[in-house]
Amino acid sequence: MEPIIELQRKLLPDLVDVMQNRYRILQNVRFLQPIGRRSLATNLQQTERVLRAEVEFLNKQGLLNISTSGMTLTDEGNDILLELENVMKEVSGLHVLEERLREKLKLAEVIIVPGDSDRDQWVKTEMGKAAVNRLLPLLKSERTIAVTGGTTLAAVAEMMKPLPNRKRPLIVPARGGLGEHVENQANTICSTMAQKANGEYRLLHVPDQLSKESYQSLIEEPGVKDVLEQIRSAGIVIHGIGEATTMAERRNSSSIVFQEIEKQNAVAEAFGYYFDQDGTIVHKLKTVGLQLDDLTDDKTIFAVAGGSSKANAIAAYMKRGPRQILITDEGAANELL
Repeated sequence: MEPIIELQRKLLPDLVDVMQNRYRILQNVRFLQPIGRRSLATNLQQTERVLRAEVEFLNKQGLLNISTSGMTLTDEGNDILLELENVMKEVSGLHVLEERLREKLKLAEVIIVPGDSDRDQWVKTEMGKAAVNRLLPLLKSERTIAVTGGTTLAAVAEMMKPLPNRKRPLIVPARGGLGEHVENQANTICSTMAQKANGEYRLLHVPDQLSKESYQSLIEEPGVKDVLEQIRSAGIVIHGIGEATTMAERRNSSSIVFQEIEKQNAVAEAFGYYFDQDGTIVHKLKTVGLQLDDLTDDKTIFAVAGGSSKANAIAAYMKRGPRQILITDEGAANELL
């Protein structure tokens, strides 16, 4: 595939550009359908005049339907889009980008999806799909999956596929609730993912932050203790990476916490730990769920995070160790490099 693409770049560079543009149009329509031409032009940052010609071509090819309610993908358009995914990775140079980023961050594996989730919400869905596709082969041997919360992990849950009986996983929340929107909490994501996979799940009915006294009391409760044991025994962990101040706001943290993370120049958060740019832990919350010490070498650990604005947070957290599989987007990858 690569030699052909390189020949096209040299002999027909315009063809590659046209192919990438039409792929982006189909991709946007798939996630936003039904969508009008004006909205699509805004989303793609193109003029309506330029987009009109492309849309008419894709319609004539039987890949798009155009109606009064907006544009939608045809079955053939959806099939073409799926077949094009690996080709477009080669065309856009994402495979090269993946290897460069893997070497820079010294990780086990890096998977990059096109786009920037800061700009286009559907890119999170693409990251979710990439995470699920990478996860499925691992379910031959591993059964228990621990997941954290957040909008990106919610996208992973939505992309989960039905699994046969022999692969049905047990999915558990990696932590308690943050007090945020219920659809983005680990418990909700855990149950959604399990239902879509035809699997089982357990819930952790405790707040994410507790006082020392409450923490000691709760973790001795039989129901909580049992779920915590299952969480710690999970062979696969899927988590997000947050920006320090954003996560402090989501937790409704006190002014003392804000002052502390600002004073220590914290840039990233994961599992209740705050990290500076060097990956050093500068603040730790008393949270119920997975701790960094639980992320042992025998676990497969997925970090799913994207958006160019999260590059500093991703870089800081990834200094924790080489075992991670990072699933990110083009926006974050370019910023990281």
